[in-house]
Amino acid sequence: MKEEISKAVVEALGLSEAEASVIIETPPDSKMGDLAIPCFGFAKALHKNPALIATELKELLDQKKSSLGVDEVICVGGYCNLFVNRAHYVKTALTQINTDNLGVQKIGTGKTICMDYSSPNIAKNFHVGHLRTTVIGNSLYKIHDKLGYNVVRINHLGDWGTQFGKLIVAYKNWSSKEAVEKNGIQELLDIYVKFNKEKDDHPELMDEARAWFVKMEQGDEEALSIWEWFKDISMVEFERVYKMLGISFDSYTGESFYREKVPDLAELLKEKNLLVESQGANVIDLSEYGMPPCMITKTDGSSIYHSRDIAAILYRKEKYHFDKCLYVTGLEQSLHFKQVFKAIELMGYDYYTGLVHVPYGLVSLDGEKLSTRTGNIIYAEDILNEAVKRALELIEEKNPSLENKEDVAAKVGIGAVIFHDLFNQRIKNINFSWKEVLSFDGTTGPYVQYTYARAKSVLRKYGKELDNSAIDYNALTDDSSFTLAKTIGGYEKAVYSAAESYEPSIIARYLINLCTDFNKFYQECPILKEENDAVKEARLQLVNVTSQIISDACSLLGMECPEEM
Repeated sequence: MKEEISKAVVEALGLSEAEASVIIETPPDSKMGDLAIPCFGFAKALHKNPALIATELKELLDQKKSSLGVDEVICVGGYCNLFVNRAHYVKTALTQINTDNLGVQKIGTGKTICMDYSSPNIAKNFHVGHLRTTVIGNSLYKIHDKLGYNVVRINHLGDWGTQFGKLIVAYKNWSSKEAVEKNGIQELLDIYVKFNKEKDDHPELMDEARAWFVKMEQGDEEALSIWEWFKDISMVEFERVYKMLGISFDSYTGESFYREKVPDLAELLKEKNLLVESQGANVIDLSEYGMPPCMITKTDGSSIYHSRDIAAILYRKEKYHFDKCLYVTGLEQSLHFKQVFKAIELMGYDYYTGLVHVPYGLVSLDGEKLSTRTGNIIYAEDILNEAVKRALELIEEKNPSLENKEDVAAKVGIGAVIFHDLFNQRIKNINFSWKEVLSFDGTTGPYVQYTYARAKSVLRKYGKELDNSAIDYNALTDDSSFTLAKTIGGYEKAVYSAAESYEPSIIARYLINLCTDFNKFYQECPILKEENDAVKEARLQLVNVTSQIISDACSLLGMECPEEM
């Protein structure tokens, strides 16, 4: 409808394509209209006052009302507002949703996106900070996959760097094979924390750590065997959390994979006259662009984050031929990625425009930054297990006869954690609160899942096949049905907007609006008790479509919806 109205506006005002930027908004109050066309943008081209343009546009659109599905056109200041024909609008919205992919066009067909997210550090527990990048990245993958993109899910493991030199020193000084085999990743974390406390009083420990990392870079057998062992222990931990979240990856090539590619990268940069020496290290000078130098190799010749990330981009472009490569990491890494992307640009590769950093805010605990070094941390697995446990307690209290209680509790508890994170705009900092994360009331995942279960319960009780071809759309023109239909009609836009801005919270907030409108409709419009069969069938169609969208939108967030709660 908006496309048809836009064409009619352009034609009515006699605008050229260059002048025709038609914006259609939703008025803040439905009493002012269903759609609003601001006329301020036409003032320059038409040399007229916006209010006068709105008046003239009203007269012109009045002649085309019926063909556009509009009942009334009014002027409100510089706006031309439209009241749509409700039956026509509901038919348009529901017909669109009942097509393939719930009416969402696959605009990404034939395009490839590499998506780099999660990427935990080896030998460290998977904590609440890792949970953010993991659920944000997983949601962005699902959103782009729905839009038809070929998405390559990359877990760029933090499995290389001086921290492993620290860990080897810590292991040799304060641990043993038996202790690591018994306590697993917790032992590695404990000795890593101990190292960072001891190094302040014993600075020689850092020299030892750097020496062990150089051994790793040079292929020392002992150093690499210890590192591989630590890595295997860590992967068991990570996979357990990913299984709980229902998340998988296409590639686990981490930093270690690219270390051998750095010497070739350095040679390539030399050929392009981009590599300069600075205090014994090799760097790309970025002072012209207001940034610190981008280090390629350290003074001891070892690789660094910058060089490994640049090598990774070159490898991914060659292997996957990506159109875009997204990096879902913390906001504090913004400068790092600006440097890396600028390096790709200076190397003469035009695909630097498809490199995108998708930052998210910090997670703090009681106002303090999470830190593995200090032990100020909350583990992701503990959060998920506690959420499932509390969900099961609620089920036992409110619906003890529910079948598959453990399965439902897992979906509800884990869904609560995911939704709590994704409901917030990703750029916002979050202070972790057990009370907020595990709340099942208000704007939460369980509220959304309960609404889905309510809709499915209605459909089960009806127990008959619905006929999409025989809907009486005039039965859905009351306020609550029409409001719900309008929200349903906005699903495609919500998916597009979430993809365009890399913002899963748009889907989460859309879901809350949809569920709120559905529950109001459910309370105000009798469904199964409705005596008029045509009205009953029409309302059941609205219930059915709503349940489909809730389920689909939840899947885009990485949540599952139980059929009963």
